[in-house]
Amino acid sequence: MSHFSIRLARVEDARHLPAIELAAGQLFREIEGLAGVAGMHAIPAEEQAALIRKGHSLVAESQGRLVGFISTEPFRRELHIRELSVHPDMQRQGVGSVLLRALGIDARNSGFAALTLTTFADVPWNAPFYARHGFEMVADLDVYPRLKADIEQEVAHGLPRERRWAMIRFLD
Repeated sequence: MSHFSIRLARVEDARHLPAIELAAGQLFREIEGLAGVAGMHAIPAEEQAALIRKGHSLVAESQGRLVGFISTEPFRRELHIRELSVHPDMQRQGVGSVLLRALGIDARNSGFAALTLTTFADVPWNAPFYARHGFEMVADLDVYPRLKADIEQEVAHGLPRERRWAMIRFLD
């Protein structure tokens, strides 16, 4: 039996999400070359609230407190994952995997054709994690100009281009 539950995020949850994201981001301090650029900033609560209002963001709760979340933004028939974070004291317990599975079900039921995201290619809890959940690297970013623009914006904010991937998971 799970010691956490998943539900749709509510606007009042938004104020808790930046702290979870920042706590989870501390793990990047251990990754060579990323200690100063990754995981040091969080999506502000106001922006999280705006994403939540779009209806597809989820949270994980354990013993009355939020322990993880997945923030999304719809783009036509694609649902883009803006952030997936799990508090360090709940990592490696399936929270992220359950959030992704629940999101896939919600997205499919809502008529989306695919889930998309951008991530680090070589960080174990990034691209390899998503690949285990059916995501594939977008080899030709020219086919996905929105994802290409996202990566360009990330590079402009200091993330290393050679380590960033766009990924997609088509929903059957």
